Amino acid sequence: MKQENITIRIQYKIAFLSVILFLGKLLAYYLTHSVTILTDALESIVNVITGFLGLYSVILAAKPRDRDHPYGHGKAEYISAAVEGALISIAGLFIIYTAISQLMQPHPLHKLDVGVALVCVTGFINYLMGRYAIKSGQKNKSAVVEAAGNHLMSDAYATIGIVTGLLLIIWTKWVWLDSVVALIFAGIIIVTGYRVLRKSLAGIMDEADEKLLKDVIDFLQAHRKPQWVDLHNLRVIQYGDVMHVDTHMTIPWYYLVADAEKEIHELETLIRSHFGDKVEFFIHIDGCMPYQCHLCSLNGCPERKFEFNEQVAWNFENVWLNEKHGKIDHSVPS
Repeated sequence: MKQENITIRIQYKIAFLSVILFLGKLLAYYLTHSVTILTDALESIVNVITGFLGLYSVILAAKPRDRDHPYGHGKAEYISAAVEGALISIAGLFIIYTAISQLMQPHPLHKLDVGVALVCVTGFINYLMGRYAIKSGQKNKSAVVEAAGNHLMSDAYATIGIVTGLLLIIWTKWVWLDSVVALIFAGIIIVTGYRVLRKSLAGIMDEADEKLLKDVIDFLQAHRKPQWVDLHNLRVIQYGDVMHVDTHMTIPWYYLVADAEKEIHELETLIRSHFGDKVEFFIHIDGCMPYQCHLCSLNGCPERKFEFNEQVAWNFENVWLNEKHGKIDHSVPS
């Protein structure tokens, strides 16, 4: 099954499960009138909205690129994740308002034992689905599914604290603890929303994914060929499940066009062998300069001007620069 179809199927499960869990938490709140349980229920409303919004975005992101969207539709996932982060934060602020109102005008709680049982069941389901979504999102490189998984996991962890707070209320009979617990978890919810929003905005703004870029550089350095004199102006961007690689590669200046095409094909095949087939390339070929002979390890070069000294290791500091390696360190003797 194609990656995009797997992602859509997972998001379907998340969306419809969010409806069931929301109804369960709403029932728990109706039975107990607990603002702590309301905290959980309000976050589930966000899960429902973002679940179906995320479903729409992954369906859109799976569409192939067209004339209007030459880089594909993958950024739709980042937009969906940004909306999710904003809604999570808004829910946290509303919970704070409700909890403070409850502190000022307290009302009795009912059937907390039933409420605890319902919350425990929804929390356990959230945990299982959250782990599944995170692993699937990472495997299929889906920002929406991974964001939904993180949200479900934070829901599950919050459930532990919520249940603890409810049990404490049952034991002490201190009704005001209901608002205190809700305020604590409202803060956690707001922080979670900020993190989801921050990550999605980074994707929308094409912020460099340093971990992904380092993984690509380290892999290429470990498998580089002598005729690949240098790699520079490297940019790696992830749009949905498609990775875009844009770079300049320096090869011997006397190579024919067919030779250059062969080197491009080998570089593309190498990257796809490790990062999967969903990679799009824009590779520009540069011819080497005499000052680069000092760092070129190609044996038997018929045009070598100077002895090989030391190969420049590709790393995060030099590969992203738009400059051939060796230009600063070596000059051509007169």
